[in-house]
Amino acid sequence: MMLNPIESFTLELDRPDDVAFTGGEVVSGHVVLELCRNTRVHTMTLLGRGVATAHWVENICMNSVYYDYTSKISYFKKRQHLIRDNGDVTVLPAGRHEYPFSFQLPEETLVTSFEGKHGSIRYWVKVKLHRPWASVKKLKKEFTVIEPIDINTPAFLAPQAGTRDKMARAWYRNFGQVSVTAKIDRKGYTPGEVIPVFAEFDNSTSRSIVPKAYITQTQTFIARGTMKQKHSVVATLSGDIVGAKCRETWHGRAIKIPPVGPSILQCRIIKVEYMLKVCVDVPGTSKLCLELPLVMGTIPLHPFGSRTSSVSSQYSVNLEWLRMAIPEQPEPPPDYSSVVTEEEAEQCNNNTVVSERADDLSGILERPLMAFVQEFRFRPPPVYCEIDPNPQPINMRRRCMTC
Repeated sequence: MMLNPIESFTLELDRPDDVAFTGGEVVSGHVVLELCRNTRVHTMTLLGRGVATAHWVENICMNSVYYDYTSKISYFKKRQHLIRDNGDVTVLPAGRHEYPFSFQLPEETLVTSFEGKHGSIRYWVKVKLHRPWASVKKLKKEFTVIEPIDINTPAFLAPQAGTRDKMARAWYRNFGQVSVTAKIDRKGYTPGEVIPVFAEFDNSTSRSIVPKAYITQTQTFIARGTMKQKHSVVATLSGDIVGAKCRETWHGRAIKIPPVGPSILQCRIIKVEYMLKVCVDVPGTSKLCLELPLVMGTIPLHPFGSRTSSVSSQYSVNLEWLRMAIPEQPEPPPDYSSVVTEEEAEQCNNNTVVSERADDLSGILERPLMAFVQEFRFRPPPVYCEIDPNPQPINMRRRCMTC
């Protein structure tokens, strides 16, 4: 019986596993082959790939017919021959053989690596070793890619505000109106930052209400003109009970962003979006929710990027968010069903199936934006100026400060 001549066959990248790549950078490394005796080899090839895949299977009406939904996007494909096929076998002597490799990622922006329930965005390097009369030896090494999202842009620095009201009814009886007005200082944030929430809750009903705020994550997978979504609540903020005929104000209540993954907005088949929901629980009726869109970036706010924004720490790669897993917290967040309203859930179910045209996904990807609030109760502080805009008249007698 002949022993396996291969003692070790390894693939290593020059960059550590916890350091991510971006578009245009060079992926380099080496393949090490250690042999205990002379070995005949046909070829050894290396392939670098970047692929986004969405896939799920549905059983309609509980019958035996299953529908397979699959879509795939290839971002790049780089092939190299470490040992070429010259028409004859190559005899490698016993010992250590090292084969360096390198290839450049596409210059255009690549989509951030992602692992979800119904899809993934993966980047990897694969090596195949072909030998005569032997099975193919394979190696695979995945690496992380991050799409740069700079929140220091005007679109992400713009304040987000809105207002909503609802008449509380039960058994055809009106209990009064509840209104919610909320504002945050900008749209773009990075994980680890704190969002100050400014809000006002006007309870004109005869019952007490409970205001809350949530940060929600929505993963959208698109295949064959159909989309599937996964919702989760990643952070919560609870307010005090607002009694009947009372009003409650939040002067910058803080809700912290956990170490979640960045937003994915540039992929046609997989999207990751975030929302800040300011909600009110009204006993005896459905929930009232005001939605403010969020974007989770990778490049934090500059120290002097915004007058009303706080400075966040430098974004660091944490492979935990690739699985979109939220670390354990002292108080686990509620289910998504407790945040979304009955009307929103029914509307989401009615909009599941879209046009069969694979090249037109605009109807799927559009999201309703909140109307702009012209008059908002909470305005930012005035710009600092060393010149008094309201000086005292010169002929006015100075008043003694001890009076």
